[in-house]
Amino acid sequence: MPADQRLDRRYLTMPHVERGMVVGLFGGSFNPPHAGHALVAEIALRRLGLDQLWWMVTPGNPLKSRLELASLEDRIAACEKLVHDPRIKVTAFEKSLGISYTAHTLATVKAKNPHVRFIWVMGADNLKSFHHWQKWRTIAETFPIAVIDRPGSTLSYLSSTMAQAFSQARIDEDDAGVLWKKPAPAWVFIHGPRSTLSSTALRNGRK
Repeated sequence: MPADQRLDRRYLTMPHVERGMVVGLFGGSFNPPHAGHALVAEIALRRLGLDQLWWMVTPGNPLKSRLELASLEDRIAACEKLVHDPRIKVTAFEKSLGISYTAHTLATVKAKNPHVRFIWVMGADNLKSFHHWQKWRTIAETFPIAVIDRPGSTLSYLSSTMAQAFSQARIDEDDAGVLWKKPAPAWVFIHGPRSTLSSTALRNGRK
């Protein structure tokens, strides 16, 4: 049986939430996950005042090759080893929905959880290429976005296409804790400790 079919069913449903919660959505292929991802999650929890953070392991990134993609089961197991905060919920519910594009995922999450406040969380390295994502403007207009600093990407909050297109929607970093109150589009760039680790470098190191 393929590894993905052996996946524990609990990972294929959205984590349980309560009305009024503030939840961060941190998605990616995590191939493999590393301490840099854990640091982004930790900073998001601390600076955004989250009740939960959904660590969303995607079946695959439409913009990346799947030739070197580890099984979903293996990537989830690796993510779980990095998680030490009970507020972080590792999940792969996109697999059961048959969804591969973030815009569709967020629309589904919003429809199923109308009384929860969500924030899309991503590393600054993704901000540079964000305008290549399908319906990227729709994503920015669905939930507030928190961009966490990553090495080599600090200036992306000034130079990226997304940052320029939604420059008027950017809030001051000191107000990150109330980002969840802002109607989308709204986004913040959060500076903080950075890890030099990257999934690409780790994969290349295995070759």
